[in-house]
Amino acid sequence: MGNDIPGERKLIIGLTQIKGIGYNFATALLDSLKINPNSSVGYLNDSQVQQIEKLILDPVSGNFPSWFLNRRKDVETGKDLHLLTSDIDFTLRNDIERERVTSSWRGYRHLYGLKVRGQRTRCTGRKGGAVGVAKGGKAAPAKSAAPQAIAAPTGEAVAKAPAPEKKVETKEKK
Repeated sequence: MGNDIPGERKLIIGLTQIKGIGYNFATALLDSLKINPNSSVGYLNDSQVQQIEKLILDPVSGNFPSWFLNRRKDVETGKDLHLLTSDIDFTLRNDIERERVTSSWRGYRHLYGLKVRGQRTRCTGRKGGAVGVAKGGKAAPAKSAAPQAIAAPTGEAVAKAPAPEKKVETKEKK
């Protein structure tokens, strides 16, 4: 299935590393093939590996019930399927895109990133920053001096400005 599973792993755990196969599906798979789920992956012989691969690719042939599969009544084919690896993501994207194109209510909700399955949105599912709350932090800096200080000084303003006083420090001797 495109995954390399380490040989020291237990078989039941190793199968769950394949995307699309969960713990229950792996247990049912190994029970139908009568393989010990606690055995290591490295101790499987070639015929057992081929049996497992065959049953993973076509679980309907192993008499799995339709409710056990992860894609019942596919839209395009109408068959019950069990999707694996990248097929899951691809099919999910196609389903959402089909709903958007048909302008269904679910497609609209997907398009705007809202809850799709009827959950409440009044207090949950909020994304982004807080609305209506001032951001905390330092206060805004004080305004600078009067606009006259910003403008270029004229000769008159320089003449009227008082000269800065110089302080003379005296040192007293003891």
